[in-house]
Amino acid sequence: MTKADIVAEISNRTGIEKVTVQVTVEAFMESVKSSLINGENVYLRGFGSFIVKHRKQKTGRNISKNVSIVIPAHNIPAFKPSKTFTSEVKAKSSK
Repeated sequence: MTKADIVAEISNRTGIEKVTVQVTVEAFMESVKSSLINGENVYLRGFGSFIVKHRKQKTGRNISKNVSIVIPAHNIPAFKPSKTFTSEVKAKSSK
């Protein structure tokens, strides 16, 4: 499902114009993105959490050059679905 599909689905369900839904979806995504950039997690009860995970510094290998490289510590965005969301997906896939 693409962003356009989501906008069309919301528009069909609510009767709101697609342009308005598009602006709302874009604003939602921008809010989530800016919160994560600022190190703040976003919690949506019954859906899941957009969280910032911290990765420690580690040593890796560049196998083409056969040298060790240091991968610096960094933060990455992640999504953790809620238990109810996970159980609904599991129930649907087992049918």
